Amino acid sequence: MVLERKISSGEAFALMHIDLDYFKAVNDTLGHAAGDYVLQKVAEVMVAETRDTDTVARVGGDEFTVILPKVRSEEVLHRGGRRIIDRLEGPIPFEGEECRISASIGTVSIQAGEAGTPEQALSDADVALYASKHAGRAQQTFYDPSLRKAANAGQPPKGRPDRRKEA
Repeated sequence: MVLERKISSGEAFALMHIDLDYFKAVNDTLGHAAGDYVLQKVAEVMVAETRDTDTVARVGGDEFTVILPKVRSEEVLHRGGRRIIDRLEGPIPFEGEECRISASIGTVSIQAGEAGTPEQALSDADVALYASKHAGRAQQTFYDPSLRKAANAGQPPKGRPDRRKEA
């Protein structure tokens, strides 16, 4: 697994957990063929908006993970996440209909030499993703330990959803 190799290498990297917003509505209103088509287009967007050295993987029905080696700058992660969200908010034509989705992103940065497990990295990214969903979707939230404390306490997360728009 790529994530295991990254963690065991001790190199810095970032992990984005991406969940599609409103994807269920596409399947429910236009059918599974439309949903399959949208997933293909989403994968194309993610590959186009990431580097050749990044790994894009579909990990569930409408969930994706992106592993970004050697990215330490939150600003770089912000711009990449914003590009993905902006591209996915555009309509996706399918057989004369428009499929409309967006994406919520939870991002975690793993520092060089930081000990951890793939499960912990994915869990942290998932907690940040939940904060993005809770804050209104179509945004990226960077993981902070306070997000986990709020989630464990059953409170709405008060993380740092990144709502900046590119100029």
